[in-house]
Amino acid sequence: MPSPIVCSESWHDTTVVVSCAGPVDMVTAPDLQHVISAALKKQPTAMIVDLTDTELLASYGMSVLVETHERLVPDVPLVVVADGPITRRPLELVGLASVLTIRPDLGAAFDELRGAQD
Repeated sequence: MPSPIVCSESWHDTTVVVSCAGPVDMVTAPDLQHVISAALKKQPTAMIVDLTDTELLASYGMSVLVETHERLVPDVPLVVVADGPITRRPLELVGLASVLTIRPDLGAAFDELRGAQD
């Protein structure tokens, strides 16, 4: 049976964008972790995790984001694209909005990275 989640990476110069569509939960979070790990081996200067098409963000998915943040900071900035009740709200409820850099869309995420480089 195929995984209900589709994760992919795309590159914008030396910034990698990891996008996920579908539920990020106990079953699928390892797929997200695998794509993130593969992207990190290519040594990006920044990473964006785009949860725009994510249908569910469970605690396992949040754990992947925290682990990624801990691996990267301070060398490689991480920005999470999350907006609305499915993705941003859970991150706020568990207090991760104060730990992770969260922006509502890809444009704002790239703006954040540009601002960090100035």
